[in-house]
Amino acid sequence: MAMERLCGFDKLNLMKSHHMTSMEFGAHNLSLATSNFTNPYALMAPRYPNPDNTLPKLLHECPEVCKEIDHGTTTIGFKYQGGVVLCADSRATAGSYVNSQTVRKIVELNDYMLGTMAGCAADCTYWHRVLTYETRLHELRFRQRLPVDSVARIMSNVSYQYRGMGLSMGMMLAGCDSQGVKLMYVDSDGVRLDGNCFSVGSGCTFALSYLDTNYKWELTDEEAYDLARRAICQATYTDAFSGGTVRLYHITPKGWKNISNTDCKQLREIYEADKKEKLAEKAALEKL
Repeated sequence: MAMERLCGFDKLNLMKSHHMTSMEFGAHNLSLATSNFTNPYALMAPRYPNPDNTLPKLLHECPEVCKEIDHGTTTIGFKYQGGVVLCADSRATAGSYVNSQTVRKIVELNDYMLGTMAGCAADCTYWHRVLTYETRLHELRFRQRLPVDSVARIMSNVSYQYRGMGLSMGMMLAGCDSQGVKLMYVDSDGVRLDGNCFSVGSGCTFALSYLDTNYKWELTDEEAYDLARRAICQATYTDAFSGGTVRLYHITPKGWKNISNTDCKQLREIYEADKKEKLAEKAALEKL
């Protein structure tokens, strides 16, 4: 045994017991499956090329297995003269089933940066945790904030690397750095955009229709808050996959602030009452 160990023969597979070889094989597979524990950017991808095209073929003989699940949400973000406003609902759905009404779709990455979630909740939550880790690590290493552009570029590069492998997410990143307040959009295809107004999710068309009509750069803070709430409320009323609590955040060069968390039903009642009051005033003026 000493000679085998000296010559290195004991390391050969033929000199190992079957039990030992099986344990090493299992440990190797476990390390592959948990590679993101040591490197958060290294996910375990499917073992076949083009998963989006290959998986439906594999599941063709199992029609009871559903791969595509409808996702529902509405998130908006826009810049104006007073900073950036982010607003989102809180309903999480899996197809027609409502999983939760209390999901926080606006994630607090640090004291000066926020991110929104739309798409697969698992993907969005995981990558927001990675970004939180990266921004904090950058602050500790270099004693300065990680710019919003850099955070968006990190997310875009990772998304493009796993493009076509099943990731489903569309997020907005908003924050303040040395260049002022910024708003950026990143999705699972690696798209990275810098703009003044974005809306992501199944109810985005309804929210954008209201924003396009009423948005302007010269909004006051209260007007911006009211515009964001009304846009999300409009989407929750029309889109069955959006609802719950309307969360509103305001980002300025000093950081972010949570403005309000209001139930969409309560907002709808307030807006309906305002509408009836305005109609009554209009009718009274017409009589005069």
